[in-house]
Amino acid sequence: MANATKILLVYTGGTIGMVKDYKTGALKAFNFNNLMKSIPELKQLDCSVDSVSFDEPIDSSNMNPTHWVKIATIIEDNYADFDGFVVLHGSDTMSYTASALSYMLEHLSKPVILTGSQLPIGDLRTDAKENLITSIQVAALRENDKAIIQEVCLYFEYKLYRGNRTTKINAEHFEAFASLNYPELAESGVHLKVNKEYLRKKKHTKALKVHKNLDDNVAVLKLFPGLNKNVLKSVLNIPDLKGLVLETYGAGNAPTEKWLLNEIKKAIKNGLYIVNVTQCSGGSVLLGQYETSEELQSLQIINGKDITTEAAVTKLMYLLGTGVSPKLFKTLFETPLRGELQ
Repeated sequence: MANATKILLVYTGGTIGMVKDYKTGALKAFNFNNLMKSIPELKQLDCSVDSVSFDEPIDSSNMNPTHWVKIATIIEDNYADFDGFVVLHGSDTMSYTASALSYMLEHLSKPVILTGSQLPIGDLRTDAKENLITSIQVAALRENDKAIIQEVCLYFEYKLYRGNRTTKINAEHFEAFASLNYPELAESGVHLKVNKEYLRKKKHTKALKVHKNLDDNVAVLKLFPGLNKNVLKSVLNIPDLKGLVLETYGAGNAPTEKWLLNEIKKAIKNGLYIVNVTQCSGGSVLLGQYETSEELQSLQIINGKDITTEAAVTKLMYLLGTGVSPKLFKTLFETPLRGELQ
């Protein structure tokens, strides 16, 4: 397999990297050095697979920007030697990681596929094998000696999604993720069907640029009936807070009470970037469509359009980390940088 496509597996932790000790019933870490022996089906793929693991694999609930930098650095260090990357990750925060990596890996021209599983790799009814095998197969897809997928994606339960468009929607079903505002990029059935019209189109051949400076001085506030002034003021006045994702109702609506609008106006005037996203699972913010969002529009709140909360949080961290000027910040946030919004 001298000319075979080379794929690097990056194991960060999560259920997919666990096997059951049938003597004790306990879960233990899977040895990825024995990958081919444990999953002989991989030998049918026309690619070679190497793996690298975090020194201490973590539960994805403990995932943070430091770990995102670690993953991005592994990809950067191995970028010239591999044709594609599959990141094995716990499902709970996978959409956040996929979104963050999409911003961090600028000018990406190779596939970075995140996957995981609901059941351990050694479990009788596991979804881990299919997710892993197909993720590697997708990462190895080539046409005219170029990767077909050239972006950060998430593969789970027969579907490939743009990573920064996903949200985890179910903690128990195998179909754990959804991309409600953007079609799937590929579907695995009897055949692997790639929807090429939805893939990101490369307009250049610039070298990969990895952004490692993320600013985590951000917060999320979900509006709810009965939100009182003290709670709102407390959040808006968190020391060193620079960005806030405000989850509003429906198409971007909020109460029209004067105290609420005044507090938001004051915070924006003081330099806080506030992004309006809908708390609905699907759909888009349409500022000005209703009277209850006209006021927010007049305050120059950032329009999150159809972005997910996960992609909004990580985009704030990314843009704050790049030191974008206040004049450009709103425009840049409302511009699709990696296909995260329309």
